[in-house]
Amino acid sequence: MSDVIAVAVAALNEKMPTGFDGSAKVVIPGEGAIMLDADGARPGDDEADVTLTASAEVFQGILTGDMNATTAFMTGKLSVDGNMGLALKLGSALG
Repeated sequence: MSDVIAVAVAALNEKMPTGFDGSAKVVIPGEGAIMLDADGARPGDDEADVTLTASAEVFQGILTGDMNATTAFMTGKLSVDGNMGLALKLGSALG
């Protein structure tokens, strides 16, 4: 597991201590993937209801609040595949 993934998993579990209602995968190209569900965040690459893909820099910006997830999506820095409703819910939880 890359350091980027380890730091992101810890940050996600801190931001969402009760987990996530649904299943989501965050893909950081060149680093790996993170799964989010009712059990919280963990490294993994399983099937999910929604998959978000962004660079490490963009995802870090979203986690720290320096970048809005919706803005990242609208500017093409964040791609979403699957359930858009869950993506919006996740974006709100991270923001």
